[in-house]
Amino acid sequence: MKGDAGLDVLAIGRLGVDVYPLQTGVGLEDVETFGKYLGGSAANVAVAAARHGRRTALVSRVGDDPFGRFLLRELDRFGVDNRFVGTDPALKTPLTFCEIFPPDDFPLYFYREPKAPDLEVGPAEIDLEAVRSAGIFWFTATGLSQEPSRAAHMVALEARARRTHTIFDLDYRPMFWADPTEASAAMGRALEHATVAVGNGEECRVAVGESDPVRAADALLERGVSLVIVKQGPKGVLAKTADESVEVPPHLVDVVNGLGAGDAFGGALCHGLLSGWELARLIRFANIAGAIVASRLGCSVAMPDEAEVSAFMETGSGS
Repeated sequence: MKGDAGLDVLAIGRLGVDVYPLQTGVGLEDVETFGKYLGGSAANVAVAAARHGRRTALVSRVGDDPFGRFLLRELDRFGVDNRFVGTDPALKTPLTFCEIFPPDDFPLYFYREPKAPDLEVGPAEIDLEAVRSAGIFWFTATGLSQEPSRAAHMVALEARARRTHTIFDLDYRPMFWADPTEASAAMGRALEHATVAVGNGEECRVAVGESDPVRAADALLERGVSLVIVKQGPKGVLAKTADESVEVPPHLVDVVNGLGAGDAFGGALCHGLLSGWELARLIRFANIAGAIVASRLGCSVAMPDEAEVSAFMETGSGS
């Protein structure tokens, strides 16, 4: 695999099949029909950025099975370069089921045992030239939870050398870790290489011991991060740099499925950063992108493009 200086966004991490019920408001035991979608946080962010016209690629793995073939095909269909997605000869492609109880209850059930292929990505599979040259390198805490993925991430981050727009999605999922202290230690090491950190209050607490948005942002800035974004749910989003602080209220929609909102936010954030937008516009744009996806059932298939987000910004509704 050869490096590509033309990449806008290179993401590394989770890739799997989301299996979502087509009936809402009932438990999985009562659901009769399901929809199958590309999923996984890093993969969804790559898809979201591609929808904004960005040249994106994903580093991950799938199983040698029909679901893996589906994901490779979907990445290509969404415009995400899949050349860095390997096929594992032994592990199965992971599945994630969810229950949908709008507006704010969306339990997730991960089927990643005995291990997800994306956690088998090793240091030798990292194209260091692609990591160094991408406009944005996006990684998540999940990829730090097990070896050899953790070592692969650190090799990539050391090669990246804290270049501008090295984005750490704190994305703490307790079920992927033996205990929170292990997560805190791994996230602390990774923060030394990040220029942007994105997370909610709980994720900030695990990363730096602070859940209050302002204190968490300050603690992350003290770690050398240039831009911190703290998601506050119904209170909106706080963005902070050493010189500027912006708080954007939530964009209200009728929530159908809140699970893809954060990934839509991430893809829009990538687009805005690469466009050089001022902070207030950047965060408002990303916030609305997330709200749009929260109003829809799917995640990857629901990602808006810039024109649709801009229409919401101007009118409060889609075109």
